Amino acid sequence: MDDHEPNHQDHDLVSDAGAEIKAMAKQGLDHPSTKPVLTGAAVGAVAAGLLPVVTWPVGLVAGAGFMLYKRLRP
Repeated sequence: MDDHEPNHQDHDLVSDAGAEIKAMAKQGLDHPSTKPVLTGAAVGAVAAGLLPVVTWPVGLVAGAGFMLYKRLRP
């Protein structure tokens, strides 16, 4: 194994996320990642509404980002 290569697959995460977001925008709800990401956004917003420190937009973005990450790197 090359010492310069990372041991994980996150080195292309940004480009993979960009491609996935573009595909979701193009295909809408027909894309397999759209519904889980929207569900994660909703759960994050509700959870943030229950927490006193975090506002719902932060929870929405965090939930959507987490689910998108889980779709890209299961």
